[in-house]
Amino acid sequence: MSSFPTLSAAIWIPILFGVVLLAFGNDRHPAMVRGLALIGALLGLAVTVPLFTDFDRASAALQFVEKAPWIEALSVNYHLGVDGLSVWFVLLTAIITVIVVIAGWEVIEDKVAQYMASFLILSGLMIGVFSALDGLLFYVFFEATLIPMYIIIGVWGGPNRVYAAFKFFLYTLLGSLLMLVALIYLYMQSGSFSILDWHVLPLSMNEQVLIFLAFLLAFAVKVPMWPVHTWLPDAHVEAPTGGSVVLAAIMLKLGAYGFLRFSLPITPDASHELSSMMIVLSLVAVVYIGLVAMVQTDMKKLVAYSSIAHMGFVTLGFFIFNQLGVQGAIVQMISHGFVSGAMFLCIGVMYDRLHSRKIADYGGVVNTMPKFAALFMLFSMANAGLPATSGFIGEFLVILGAVQFNFWIGLIAATALIWGAAYSLWMYKRVIFGAVANENVAKMKDVNRREFWMLMAMALLVLGMGIFPKPVTDMTEASIDALLKHVAVSKIK
Repeated sequence: MSSFPTLSAAIWIPILFGVVLLAFGNDRHPAMVRGLALIGALLGLAVTVPLFTDFDRASAALQFVEKAPWIEALSVNYHLGVDGLSVWFVLLTAIITVIVVIAGWEVIEDKVAQYMASFLILSGLMIGVFSALDGLLFYVFFEATLIPMYIIIGVWGGPNRVYAAFKFFLYTLLGSLLMLVALIYLYMQSGSFSILDWHVLPLSMNEQVLIFLAFLLAFAVKVPMWPVHTWLPDAHVEAPTGGSVVLAAIMLKLGAYGFLRFSLPITPDASHELSSMMIVLSLVAVVYIGLVAMVQTDMKKLVAYSSIAHMGFVTLGFFIFNQLGVQGAIVQMISHGFVSGAMFLCIGVMYDRLHSRKIADYGGVVNTMPKFAALFMLFSMANAGLPATSGFIGEFLVILGAVQFNFWIGLIAATALIWGAAYSLWMYKRVIFGAVANENVAKMKDVNRREFWMLMAMALLVLGMGIFPKPVTDMTEASIDALLKHVAVSKIK
């Protein structure tokens, strides 16, 4: 394995390009700004290729590790590394960043440099979250992601953007403050900020429960789990298309990843003790939020609620403590990144033409946009969990794992396939099929070349992962085995 700092490059190249755009970019040269942003995103993706090609799939050990002293007085290190639990999220972030830059290519005309820079900096910070092996470094990256997303919603969002941005910022910041308390407590107990040292730290049950609850508040808001989910529909509705794509595809995964890296390995006994609560909360998200999605009149709100329901599968998979469940949860996270990202891109394509997200304003779109209708059909089916799409694999594995754990839990979780099909296909039918609803729809033009290839790239990812999920499952298997063995061993001192 080469000594090239792959993870540092993946983090800092997009951030560097973002800073350059902020410093020198202006609206007088939008083509140059867009070109530079695309180069930054593509370079950021290119340096992550070794994470896929050189990754040792048989090993559960951390790979591509980099370590340098940062704040020596507190034994804080700039410590990076990935294993099977995190490597795919770095790749997902890099891929989605390229798509988002292309998505905003002709659409954003105001403050183009600042828009592109926000996404590039956000991309680097999110990769930092997935790579950090030092608790304080993780916290810095985790909190820093709020700033670009706050700006993206607050500057380029819809009419209620300030309210949505403020609500998003406040919810996530308040949740994270308790996590900081837990991190400081773990440092006091271990004398180190190394996450790996915390994994082997013996803690009493009371300590574990309190630390678990502190982490839960931070990560549950980010996922978002029911009942702290109410910021997400507002943020999605007001965010620009690119903001919605990044929010759904990657930012929701930061909280779910936190459970894998912090909650389960640091507090295994508390995780088992409180698993019933986590399973109930997850099933409420899967069933109740699925029903809430069915009554939405705004397309973005419907997809936002479907995201909450799909992320309910993820937390369910984690807390049934078997290989199928955790494997399915990780596959679901990656798949959801592609599928929900593609759904928001499709809604963005229609919004650019009609400037409306209301389902009632559409109808008969297939008559004027046949290529778009075909691609939107694929993504709607994937959102409903159709076999041969990536949406099916994760849900199927989690349901199998849940049935192994408890048949009734598996049965309740499986109803999500019915709700998913109901809200996805009902929305598709009302928007796409039937006679042309009005003269505005009659004037809509089919996808242009940029939109077609952007959606086609997402379609290939959704189908590729649905038909051949082996690369994902192979890279995660050893790390999942190691995690489950670790969580099965009591750490009570």
